[in-house]
Amino acid sequence: MSITPLFTTSKQVPEILSISTIAKTRIFEVQSVDLRFSNGQERTYERLTPQRRSSVMVLPIHNDHLILVREYAVGPERYELTFPKGIVDNGEEPIVSANRELQEEIGFGANRISPLRTLYSGPSHMYGLMHVFVAQDLYPSRLEGDEPEPLEIIYYPLADIDKLLADPNFAEARNLSALFLLKEFLNAQ
Repeated sequence: MSITPLFTTSKQVPEILSISTIAKTRIFEVQSVDLRFSNGQERTYERLTPQRRSSVMVLPIHNDHLILVREYAVGPERYELTFPKGIVDNGEEPIVSANRELQEEIGFGANRISPLRTLYSGPSHMYGLMHVFVAQDLYPSRLEGDEPEPLEIIYYPLADIDKLLADPNFAEARNLSALFLLKEFLNAQ
């Protein structure tokens, strides 16, 4: 079955007049991008440098439980409940990265990893491509990760997905999107 995109456009992509670096840190580079739209209007946008490296998020299922991690998030300055995730290494396929992140963050590998969807996070200001997977048939396996402290591992009953979706403390958009995708995946089985 072929899926036809719902939103197609014949609009001309704006012309990039110039790109300059306006700030740079150890991790991020902010660019100023001068654009000219097809109607002649010019604007300056700012974006995080498009490094073009994607990331993965994995929803592991083990013994009828989701496995989540609680880790510090500097944006809201608090510990957040999330799924294992990370950057795809150069030359690495996203599915391989997904299995590596599982082993680094929760101490499990997966015999079965299924893609759920690829999402963009904040496309107005950065590349942010994330591949979302569900991992099943887990086995113990640990790899050394790069986290600054051990992650707290949380087992959450798969039967309580709706409670997790309704929890105001579980509010990160990528996690919510992934959980809705998982519900659809499980209902199709």
